[in-house]
Amino acid sequence: MEIINTPDMPKSNGHYSQCIEHNGILYLSGQLPIDPATKQMPKTIAAQTDQALKNVEAILNAAGSRKEKVLQARVYISDIALWDKVNERYRLFFGNHKPARSIIPTRELHFGALIEIEVTAIK
Repeated sequence: MEIINTPDMPKSNGHYSQCIEHNGILYLSGQLPIDPATKQMPKTIAAQTDQALKNVEAILNAAGSRKEKVLQARVYISDIALWDKVNERYRLFFGNHKPARSIIPTRELHFGALIEIEVTAIK
C-alpha cells in the first residue's frame, strides 16, 4: 500500500489521504467542488459537478492515471432533484467511458457543498 501525495493534488483538510494505491488500484477520497487554487466553491450544481470532477482528474493524473481508467464512482448529492443536472455534467466529463456508479442523496455535505465525488481507478 502506498499513499500518493504530490503538490499537484488538492490538499486534504482532515485526517485522510487524497489517494492510496494498492495492487495497482487507486482509491480516491471524496472530492468537494472547491477550487484548490482559490479555495472558492461555485454556486450552481453544474459548476460544482465540473469542479469536483476536475479535482478527481487532477488527483488521477498526479497518481499516474486518467479518467478513462475509473472503475467506479460514488456521487453524493444534497438533493435527489439535482440528479439530472449532475448526470448531464458527469456524462460530458466521461464521454463514452461508463464507470460503475452510485448516486447517493444525502441531507447536507461539508461547507454547504451540493456534491461530493469519490472514485476507484486503475493506475
